[in-house]
Amino acid sequence: MTGRRSGRRAAGALLALALLAGTVSCGDGGRGSPAPGAAFQRVLDRQAAAVRDGDEGAYLATVDPGARDRRRQVFRNLRRLPLATWTYDVTGVTGTTVEARLRYRFKGYDRATTSAVEKLTFARRHGVWRVEGEAPGSARQLWEQGGMSVVRGEHSLVLGVGRERSELRRLARTADEAVPAVLRHWPRAWSRRLVLEVPSSVKGLARLLGESPSAYAGIAAVTTGEASGKGEPDAPSDRVLINPEAYGELSAEGRQIVTTHEAVHVATRRQTTPATPMWLSEGIADWAAYRDAGQGPRQAAPELAGSGAPPRALPTDADFRFGSGSDRLSRAYEGSWLACRMIAEQWGEKRLLALYARAGKGGEKAERGGADRALRAVLGIGEAEFTARWRAYVEDELG
Repeated sequence: MTGRRSGRRAAGALLALALLAGTVSCGDGGRGSPAPGAAFQRVLDRQAAAVRDGDEGAYLATVDPGARDRRRQVFRNLRRLPLATWTYDVTGVTGTTVEARLRYRFKGYDRATTSAVEKLTFARRHGVWRVEGEAPGSARQLWEQGGMSVVRGEHSLVLGVGRERSELRRLARTADEAVPAVLRHWPRAWSRRLVLEVPSSVKGLARLLGESPSAYAGIAAVTTGEASGKGEPDAPSDRVLINPEAYGELSAEGRQIVTTHEAVHVATRRQTTPATPMWLSEGIADWAAYRDAGQGPRQAAPELAGSGAPPRALPTDADFRFGSGSDRLSRAYEGSWLACRMIAEQWGEKRLLALYARAGKGGEKAERGGADRALRAVLGIGEAEFTARWRAYVEDELG
């Protein structure tokens, strides 16, 4: 299954940054005999039942004594969440390391189950197997990073580690305003709920995403989610991850733009597939986010405005990758926004939404010429003519 993560940058023109990411798929493990595999599954079944029942004693009984102090905090964090589902399925065993798929769902916020691959080490003492810790490569969760607070908004659930509750309440209010803003421009069906996670630092954010902290130093927010390419009505729910350092440097207007941008990614998840070009997915998110911000093209697209000439081609997916340079990223996001803005102005908002849905019908992978076919089907022109019109539009708007 292919996932897509997108982020919103704090520097310059408040960029959004997105990338493709795959989830780990596992076989049934191989090396462990059926008996140890079954024994590990029984331990995890008991632990999952303890989480669902709120039984701290039963939960800690499945944890090795040396790890109980740390796992006690994890259990108490989980008790603060509106869990509707929490289960484990062992998918592989290598010695005393167990690979299991965690499945969980937040009641009232998730329409479908979210999953993550856990890699757990086990210890056997006095003939009893217990969970000892996590192995490298295991999915990292916010509730494992320290004492966690939870705030509920009208349309949002905000989880924070090492953050003041007042800060989380402000974020919930911003998220609550983002949801109706998205609905005004994306009326199609979606959950209309946002789940936001705020770690204590950019290092905590990087741990959640399995990246180096330097990769997210200027990123205000990142949306994680899965897109199967099938447009199913209950795709696994997205999470909006906040970098408290970069996000905190933004003005109130900037925070609203960033949060609304991320909310668009949540809303469009059903229609987003690996075939959706990045210029369209990021452009439509900025188009909706800037609609109510009152910023003109030269304010919202300073890199292109100062470049002296319109870009030659639409941004490619490679232009959005980490390490491509801040100027290149700026131009990619600004150009994408102006492309979607042009479509809404010259063909109408309904055509823009229809183009997004049509472009994502390529399924599991992007096909050669897919964007051209989508443009012809919805706008009546091919990619070459569309690009020429977009270049002229950029020049007219930015001078």
